[in-house]
Amino acid sequence: MMQNRRTFMKSAALATAAISAGQFVHGKQSQFNPFPAVGEEDELFFKISLAQWSLNAKFRGKTKELENLDFPAYSKDKFGIQNVEYVDQFFPSSDKEYIKELLKRTEDIGVRNVLLMIDTAGSLGDLDEVKRIASVEKHYQWVEAAEILGCHAIRVNARGRGSDLDVAHATTKSLITLGQFAADYGISVIVENHGGPSSRASWLTSVIRNTGMINCGVLPDFGNFIIDQKPGGERYDLYQGMKELMPLAKGVSAKSHNFDEEGNEVDKDFYRLLKIVKDSGFRGYIGIEYEGSTLSADEGIIATRNLLIKAGKAVMAEEA
Repeated sequence: MMQNRRTFMKSAALATAAISAGQFVHGKQSQFNPFPAVGEEDELFFKISLAQWSLNAKFRGKTKELENLDFPAYSKDKFGIQNVEYVDQFFPSSDKEYIKELLKRTEDIGVRNVLLMIDTAGSLGDLDEVKRIASVEKHYQWVEAAEILGCHAIRVNARGRGSDLDVAHATTKSLITLGQFAADYGISVIVENHGGPSSRASWLTSVIRNTGMINCGVLPDFGNFIIDQKPGGERYDLYQGMKELMPLAKGVSAKSHNFDEEGNEVDKDFYRLLKIVKDSGFRGYIGIEYEGSTLSADEGIIATRNLLIKAGKAVMAEEA
C-alpha cells in the first residue's frame, strides 16, 4: 500500500454504516441513483461533474461573463466535463419553459444534468413553524425543475437558529415532508455539510437516519467541516467526517483551494479522501468545486479535475 502511495505522490509531478442494505444504493441502477459511473471515465470508479459555483464570479456582478444557459456548453467546451451541477441563485427563473430551454441546450450538446443546489429557499431548520413550512414549500419548484432536467437530486441546507437538538428536530421534519414530495418525482434530497451543526458529521448522519426516507442522503464536501467560521472556531476532522458521511452519500463535492507545484491540494489529501470514498462503496458523481484565489477559476477547475483523475487512478491501481 505504501509503495503505491509513494508512487502516486511521485507521479503527481509528472502529470458510520448505511441505514440498511438497499436503502442507499451507490453503484447500482435505482430510482434514486439513476446514473452508473463505473468504467466510463478514464477507468475511474466515479464520474466527474462540475459544480457551477466554481465559476460563480462569471455568473454575477459587474464582471458577469456568462448566463445560466451558457454553463453546460462552457463546461464541456472548456474543460471536457459533460456532467453539470447547477446553483439555483443563477437561475433567472424557475418557470418550466425556461427549464425546458435549459434541458434542450444540454440535450443538443450531450451534457448530463446531475444536481441542482438550492440556496435561496429559506431555512429547513427554522424553529418558526410557519417559516419552516414555507421553506419546504419553496423547495417544491426546484424538485419539479430537477425532474424536468433529469437531475437525480436537489442539494439542500440544514440551517436554523437555536440549539443543535432543536434545529435537528426541525430539519428532520422538513426533510421528511420534502422527501415525500420529491419521491413522487424520482428525486433525492441530499444535505451538504455546509456550516453550523451540519458540518458536524455525527449530527448530520443522525438527522438523515431519523428521516427514515430512502431518498434522503448527504452530499459530503471535502472543505466544509468548519462548524464555527470564526478564526480558531470549532472544526470537525475532515477524514473522520468523510468516513461517517460516505455511507449515506448520494454525491460528493471535491472542494479545492490551493495547489502545490506537484499539483496536489495543499490542505487536503485527495488520495486519502478518494480512498475513503471508494471504500464506502460509492460509485456516483464527484463534483469539482474550486474556491481558491491563487489560480483563476478555469485554472483551478482544471487542476482539480487533473488531481481527481490522478488520485482516482492511484486508488484503483492499489487494489488491482
